[in-house]
Amino acid sequence: MEYALKTEGDFRYIETKGGEETLVLLHGLFGALSNFKGLLDYFGKKYNVVVPMLPIYDLPLRKVSLKGLVQHVAAFIRFKGFEKIHVLGNSLGGHLALLFSLEFPDKVASLILTGSSGLFEKAMGSSFPKRGNYEYIKKKTEETFYDPKVATKELVDEVFEIVNNRNKAIRVIAMAKSAIRNNLENQLHKIKAPTLLIWGKQDNITPPFVAEQFHKFIPQSKLVFLDHCGHAPMMEHPRAFAREVENFLEELKKPKKA
Repeated sequence: MEYALKTEGDFRYIETKGGEETLVLLHGLFGALSNFKGLLDYFGKKYNVVVPMLPIYDLPLRKVSLKGLVQHVAAFIRFKGFEKIHVLGNSLGGHLALLFSLEFPDKVASLILTGSSGLFEKAMGSSFPKRGNYEYIKKKTEETFYDPKVATKELVDEVFEIVNNRNKAIRVIAMAKSAIRNNLENQLHKIKAPTLLIWGKQDNITPPFVAEQFHKFIPQSKLVFLDHCGHAPMMEHPRAFAREVENFLEELKKPKKA
């Protein structure tokens, strides 16, 4: 099912309005709504699935930082009037989910992280290659996945357009540097929300040891690895990923044993 992108005030987002509980999905640095198609299809009728478009390319350059994006997400949650949310983030989106959970713990019912930055990430680099180097961008995009075929021409074209747009490229570099500077190791013990970590066993960008570190530092965390899977499990194994998320959310609904 296709969902229309809504524009209200400073916010652009998709909302399925499929259930009473709200599941907010936060995309990564090169992310787009297409990254979450499998989750929208799977959960759209069971949950109110909301995907805000992060204004990575629209913020004034001085505000291009994780802090600026967290402020945007917080303003969006207030604008929508959500009392409590399940928040799922991939890559940079996971980093934002962590920061939001630390700043607004009472707003977060649960946290789901996949390929999250915040401890260690091997990024594309602090600068981009010569403009027009399509094959380099294609190779780097393919490295995001275990199966390079997941990097469709459409996806590679999207990344190529970003790195060849000077304004966008500058913001990507600034945001990547902000993420690297913002290491959360000493704050993760403060996370109160039940947390699911879903990681690709063959993630080259945030390798499996990163997931194990998150699991070690976040008190109420569960770690699941998906085999034959890279940095974006929700794209590479959408059904298996969605089932793990569903099992986690259903488990939270069960009465706690005394």
